[in-house]
Amino acid sequence: MVRLSVLDYAQVDEGRTGQEAIADSLRLAQTAEKLGYHRFWVAEHHNVPAFASSSPELLMMYILGETQQLRVGSGGVMLPHYSPFKVAENFRMLEAAHPGRVDLGYGNTLGTPLVNDALNETKTGRIAYEKSVRDIYHYLTGSEDETHRFAGLQANPSGDNLPQMFQLTTSKRGALNAAKAGVGLCFGLFPNASSNKLDVGREAAEIYRKNFRPSKVMAEPYVMFAPFVVLSEDEAELSGFIQVLDIWLLGKQDFAEFSAFPSVETAANYKLTPADQEAIEANRTRMITGNAADVKAQLDRITEHFAADEILFIPLMPGVHQRQQALELLAEEYGQY
Repeated sequence: MVRLSVLDYAQVDEGRTGQEAIADSLRLAQTAEKLGYHRFWVAEHHNVPAFASSSPELLMMYILGETQQLRVGSGGVMLPHYSPFKVAENFRMLEAAHPGRVDLGYGNTLGTPLVNDALNETKTGRIAYEKSVRDIYHYLTGSEDETHRFAGLQANPSGDNLPQMFQLTTSKRGALNAAKAGVGLCFGLFPNASSNKLDVGREAAEIYRKNFRPSKVMAEPYVMFAPFVVLSEDEAELSGFIQVLDIWLLGKQDFAEFSAFPSVETAANYKLTPADQEAIEANRTRMITGNAADVKAQLDRITEHFAADEILFIPLMPGVHQRQQALELLAEEYGQY
C-alpha cells in the first residue's frame, strides 16, 4: 500500500503570529503521527511573511523532540545557499539526536534575487549542484576518498545511522541525477502550472528507476510525488478553500502581497483582474481538490501513473484545524485510521 506523508510550510494564518505558526506546525506533525503518516517534512522559504519555515533544520529538531516515531525531514534544504559540509553536519546532528527518523530532502531553488543576494553576500562563487550533492554524501557517509579536495574532513557527530536523502525535482534531468546519486526521488506536481506534468513525472520516474545506483543512504529506488491538496466534505467550505489557494498562487510581490496566509473571507473579497483569472485557471493543474473520496481517486490515478511508493501531500489550506481535519479525512479514506 502506498505510504502517506505531509509537507508543511508552517503557515502564518490570519490572526496568528509567527510563533504560533511554529506551534501549529508541531500540532499538525503530532496529528500526522497519531494518524499513521510516514513522514512530516517542513519547507524552506525566505522573506515570505505567510510562511514561518525559514530554517527547516531547526524546525525539524523541535518537531523531532516532540514526536516519537514519525520520520521528520526537510522539503527541502536549498543547496545553492549553503556549504555542503555544514549541511552534512546539521543532518549528522539531527540523526545523532533522533536516530532512524531523519530525512534530508534537498533542492536547488535560488529564491528571489534579494533573498539570493542576502544568503550569498560574502561568496565569490557557487558550487555546482551535482557536486554539492556528492560532497554531502561524502561527508555524511564518512568516505575515505583521498582524492576529495577536503580529504580527511569529518562531519560530526559521527555514528552508524544515516539520514535518508531525497532529491526534490520537477524534471527528467533531476530524476537522472537522483538515480546516479543513489537517493530517493520526490517529484513536485505543485511548483509549476503545466498540462503535461504527469507525463513528465512518469517519464522521470522511469528514468530514475532504470538508472538507479544503490548507495549507503538508499538501497533501492524510491519514488514519491508531491501535490497541493485541498480537501473538505462540505462543498461550500471546499469552494472557499480553493479560492484561497487560487489567490495565493498568484504569487504577487514575490508572495509578499499578504502579511499572513489569506482567510476564506479575504479571498472572497479579493478583486481579480482578467490576467488573474487566466493565471488561476492555469494554476488549477497544481492542485488536487474535492472530498476525501474524490481526492483519493485522483491520488490513486497518479500513484499508478508514477508507480509511486509514497504521496507527500501539501494541505495548503487556511487554519490549522482545517489542515488537521484534512489529514484525518485522507487517513480514514486510505484505511489507516
